[in-house]
Amino acid sequence: MVYQQQLHNKYPIFKFNMLKKYGIFAEINWLLKTKLTTLLLFISVTVFGQAVRKYSNEFMNIGVDAAALGMSNAVTAHSADVNSGYWNPAGLVHLEDKQLALMHSSYFESIANYDYIGFAMPIDEKSAIGISLIRFAVDDILNTTQLIDDEGNINYDRISLFSTADYGVTFSYARKLPLDGLNYGINAKVIRRVIGDFASSWGFGLDAAIQFETKNEWKFGIMARDITTTYNAWAIDEEEFATIQNAVEGQNQELPETTEITIPKLQFGVSKKFIIRYDYSLLAEVDLNIRFEENNDLISTSFASINPALGLQFGYIDMIYLRAGVGNFQNETQILDGDRVSFQPSMGVGFNYKGIQVDYAFTDIGDQSIALYSNVFSLKLDFSIFR
Repeated sequence: MVYQQQLHNKYPIFKFNMLKKYGIFAEINWLLKTKLTTLLLFISVTVFGQAVRKYSNEFMNIGVDAAALGMSNAVTAHSADVNSGYWNPAGLVHLEDKQLALMHSSYFESIANYDYIGFAMPIDEKSAIGISLIRFAVDDILNTTQLIDDEGNINYDRISLFSTADYGVTFSYARKLPLDGLNYGINAKVIRRVIGDFASSWGFGLDAAIQFETKNEWKFGIMARDITTTYNAWAIDEEEFATIQNAVEGQNQELPETTEITIPKLQFGVSKKFIIRYDYSLLAEVDLNIRFEENNDLISTSFASINPALGLQFGYIDMIYLRAGVGNFQNETQILDGDRVSFQPSMGVGFNYKGIQVDYAFTDIGDQSIALYSNVFSLKLDFSIFR
């Protein structure tokens, strides 16, 4: 911790680099520690280290729909509604009418707001389309770079506010294949990230997915995210960036690199729904989340790492649902206690009546010991209720 504080004091430009590298997550981590005191502390953390970075757009991995989050995101195989545009676009072919989805959650004691809206509709009996928008943002951040004027006087009227926000727009298309039970889907994603007036970026990427259902109702799904690697190109306002450098005496570092990529990821899922005495059902799914890198996932090699997730949904007459899940298993090395495996549990409930579904999830975006838990709410509306 002392070493980290030394880096903060010595390299005030590093926070800007970390914020651009990891997006809002880096900012939130810093804001929690400093309690939103000054922008100078907000602007200092760490250094890039590479000209092209592999970790970007992490906000696109949080997930949408409280029903899915309550099952620890283990929905790749059975997703079959408007939210399939995010989880597996091949599932959109199961739509019988237009659907609209909304979701809101607050993370890190309401410092960051995460919002989602999705719309999808069938085109014909064999194909469907969808569009969705995700926004993950921290608003009303204090900009104190102008707090002290040219004569060295402190003037609080010179403090302004700004926001840092990440946006993801996804266009989805799905179609049934000639083989009965086999469907495919594709996503085209546009990423927009903004750090006040200091910097902004544009990115573009593609996803591809399939779903297959057997005659005995076993479901399989594969979702390949960022198959082309998603590129982000940053534009930095040199004048605004200079205010950060000038805010701390003796700092005049070069502008950070302006290109980053998101490496491909693969999700594989298997699910089965069991009917119990007509009125009750149990939906179970197991997913394997694969990244092509070596990290702290439960299974990790030099070629790829694998992280399992398990989700369960207990339903009554397709109206009331109870959900639970566990995922995000990580191997962690403790200084005093040795190695241990951390995980992320989640739970949730749902209510569906005549095409109006309200869901709630209690989860986080880290593991059971670090991140703060959040309340996630979502609403899904099936336009068939207007018939």
